[in-house]
Amino acid sequence: MNNKYVELFKSLADSYYNNTFDSFVYHILSDEDVDKHELSKIISSLCGVSINFKDTETYIKELKEAISNYKYTDSIVEKIKECDTSCNSIEGATPCQKSCPFDAILIDKEGQNSHIEKNLCIDCGNCITSCPSGSFLDKIEFLPLLNLFKNNEKVIATVAPAIAGQFGENVSLEKLRTALKKVGFADMVEVAFFADMLTIKEAFEFNELVNSKDDLMITSCCCPMWVSMIRKIYGNLAKHVSPSVSPMIASGRVIKKLNPNCKVVFIGPCIAKKAEAKSEDISDAIDFVLTFEELKGIFEVLDISPEKLPETHTTSYASREGRLYARTGGVSTSVDEAVKRIFPSKHNLFKATKADGVKDCKDILNKVQTGKIEANFLEGMGCNGGCVGGPKAIIDTDLGRKNVDMTAESSDIKISLDSPCMKDILSRIGINSIKDFGDSSKVDIFERRF
Repeated sequence: MNNKYVELFKSLADSYYNNTFDSFVYHILSDEDVDKHELSKIISSLCGVSINFKDTETYIKELKEAISNYKYTDSIVEKIKECDTSCNSIEGATPCQKSCPFDAILIDKEGQNSHIEKNLCIDCGNCITSCPSGSFLDKIEFLPLLNLFKNNEKVIATVAPAIAGQFGENVSLEKLRTALKKVGFADMVEVAFFADMLTIKEAFEFNELVNSKDDLMITSCCCPMWVSMIRKIYGNLAKHVSPSVSPMIASGRVIKKLNPNCKVVFIGPCIAKKAEAKSEDISDAIDFVLTFEELKGIFEVLDISPEKLPETHTTSYASREGRLYARTGGVSTSVDEAVKRIFPSKHNLFKATKADGVKDCKDILNKVQTGKIEANFLEGMGCNGGCVGGPKAIIDTDLGRKNVDMTAESSDIKISLDSPCMKDILSRIGINSIKDFGDSSKVDIFERRF
């Protein structure tokens, strides 16, 4: 996020938290030197909503109503101000156009302005990080979330495996749990725990789908960019895609089944997860999505320093395998180990390949279409390095991967199948043995249909 937007978001959150929101918004919109229509778009996005400016008083009233009665009705990534496309290169492409994996950034005929073609956009947010003028912005859902805290509703945070080390070398997952409770969350749960469940499910899918070296399985776990790429560009390959939901969606579904009245907020490094959470067929799982960058700003607004807090411990539950999902190759490694353990006679058939970044994803899928791929298990990550390279990660990708590997290898539980906690939770949602993963009626909670 552009630095000036970061500061504005923090000021908006602070004023909303301290009940001075009306006067703050009125004050900044009263500046005669600002473009009120442009600024109102920015404010709306930073508040997680879309409100058109009519006059200041009406705008503030409608803005507050939209926040209080939050309902997703529009896209995540927005064009919030005009630009003259003077940043275009010799080839005539702007940085935002070059960054878009789906060619969704279009320039008008006069070449004076860009816009997003909504039918092509998947809300990955690449244009946000690449635009030198800060013309694109993604909606931030923290202010609507604050209302839940004010109303004392039970809200559980689920954190992506990539969170390891994002908030400092000395900030453990246990300290983050304490920090999130200070924000207002009832508890924090690692999404890696639900990745463990999906590891087993995908091992069963591999056993069913791959019976010779010519068969193929494309994992759908983790990356919404990878899934969207297959659906929008390589539709003929969709039949090979695993019907499994992502670990994020699995976390929301399982937690809500066990706690029917709670809300679930996913926290990760990815903008595209905001759009995934709103997908019609899975929109009941996750209520809000926050990025690491946004959470960092929230900690600063609320004067919370995770490194200074005590640890809040829980029983070990997430395994090494689930935590590895945060980086390229993690899914392949985990499913490979599960196939070896559950279906040893099939393990000799398991041959995985991984795609790292948009270009690599397209290259591998092109090879599949032309029959030039030798692998039968395809893992794709739209960001270089995997989730640790997400657009809203706080630390460098290489450091992120190092922290993820260290956290994974230090796990008390190495193999997902060996987690007593997972077996207990599975039994509470009707899965009483590993064999039940072969019964589609019992694992429906982990599936979606493309």
